Amino acid sequence: MSTLFTKIIQREIPGHFVWEDEQAVVIMTIAPIQAGHVLVIPRQEVDHWDDLPDVLAAHLMTVAKTVAKALKQAFACERVSLMIVGLEVPHTHLHLVPINTMDDAHFGNAKVADQADLAAAAEKIRAALAVA
Repeated sequence: MSTLFTKIIQREIPGHFVWEDEQAVVIMTIAPIQAGHVLVIPRQEVDHWDDLPDVLAAHLMTVAKTVAKALKQAFACERVSLMIVGLEVPHTHLHLVPINTMDDAHFGNAKVADQADLAAAAEKIRAALAVA
């Protein structure tokens, strides 16, 4: 059975994409902790991140680094946090969150976002990636 993320990747469910390649996608999360919160997701369904093939794990980290640099430009943050939590969807995903304080990385701050706000944030990130 396909995960929610696979359905988004296959365009069965809408998503705001900021990155796509043969191995991974990066999408806006529908419940961001902070503006610019994205998910780096492998196309391959792997539940636990520590079960990822080494090459795929390395690729996800490379994508995360590239997108983090774009997030810093697009959202003028001090850092980009990287978290792997994975309880809500059984498909590995890396959370990238622009932060200025430790409190900015707290999942208690998550709120369902307006689709227009997600689209605007995705556009800012794609624009920053285009000049990187």
